[in-house]
Amino acid sequence: MAKGSDPLSGRDSRGLTPKAVAALDASDPLARFRERFVITDPGRIYLDGNSLGRLPAATRDRLRGLVDEWGDRLVTGWDEWIDAPGRVGDLLAEAVLGAQPGEVLVGDSTTVNLYKLCATALDLAGGGALVTDRDNFPTDRYVLEGLAAQRGVELRLVDEIEPALEGAAVVVAAHVDYRTGELADVHGLTERARAHGARVVWDLCHSAGALPVQLREAGVELAVGCTYKYLNAGPGAPAFLYVARELQDRLRSPIWGWFGQRDQFAMGQSYEPVAGIGRFSAGTPTVLALGAVEEGVRLTAEAGVDRLYAKATAQCELIVALHDAWLAPLGFELGSPRDPARRGSHVALRHPEAWPICRALIERANVIPDFREPDTIRLGVAPLYTRFTDVYDALDRLRGLVERGEQRLVDAARSRVT
Repeated sequence: MAKGSDPLSGRDSRGLTPKAVAALDASDPLARFRERFVITDPGRIYLDGNSLGRLPAATRDRLRGLVDEWGDRLVTGWDEWIDAPGRVGDLLAEAVLGAQPGEVLVGDSTTVNLYKLCATALDLAGGGALVTDRDNFPTDRYVLEGLAAQRGVELRLVDEIEPALEGAAVVVAAHVDYRTGELADVHGLTERARAHGARVVWDLCHSAGALPVQLREAGVELAVGCTYKYLNAGPGAPAFLYVARELQDRLRSPIWGWFGQRDQFAMGQSYEPVAGIGRFSAGTPTVLALGAVEEGVRLTAEAGVDRLYAKATAQCELIVALHDAWLAPLGFELGSPRDPARRGSHVALRHPEAWPICRALIERANVIPDFREPDTIRLGVAPLYTRFTDVYDALDRLRGLVERGEQRLVDAARSRVT
């Protein structure tokens, strides 16, 4: 499937038969990657890769090897392990983020990395307001809320970011909206914020590994993101941060730790940060988890982000077409942009009974999506392992259970994880 191709172009959704959809899988150049993932239940349809990716078989082998290496080498293994955050960061920069070597560091969580970059950007500005949209992902909003309280600066939670740029110091924006899948204008907002003297910290959690990200080309200076979604690095895998090379030595992380210290093993009395991206390190890196990140990034690099995005776009278009034909008559509404150029790798479907429908899909139809308040079911395609047939069958199962009213047969009590 060539970049930008649309296998659904010109098709009437009523003509998308199982045979026609199977033909899309038969001609898919990425189909072979599915075999490289651990799939224990072939009948289960997994459409939640935008929350947690599947386990690559190579990662399972790599982790076993690292455990054996730990057992054999003990502390002498640190000669190779110690540089993993930067080494894996360089791979991520080149293969996924459109950045240069020495601009990406893997470690800590998205929340911690966001705090690091927002705090140091605020220090550099010398004050000013913190801005984000009120529907941004909670951790982004909470980090800014805490930072505003700590520093005594204004926090602006707004419906639209651009009208709030005057007097702003730091803006946090998501490349892909976690609820709707809507794409932001990375280059445009970055440029307009800089014209007002503000810096944007971009959240790439729902785009890294799913669609092309060109940080250098877009003029981005600061960004964070996770690796456990489309990069398939595993639950709780370390996140990454990006700092443009030109800005690095003007910034100082608010978290001082010995892995960011110049001449680390001299055990000096005072803190002096290393030059470059390493100054954003803090504590000891998680070596086993970094091995998982590295395997996930290698797999993504082999497939090619452009090809992944082209397939994801086609699969999301299939969801939209089947929604219009099958689900809209059942009370569903499309919660994502209809224009594929404005959408990431998941589609949001809205329904008044979204939560029990989501539970019924999991418990009664063997389809795993996820739910977001107040009324949204998210269907996330992960082109490394999601087939067109998976999309078709999932929507067919969804249609059937709602027609039969099966959502009223499940326990509708909220669970902690939705």
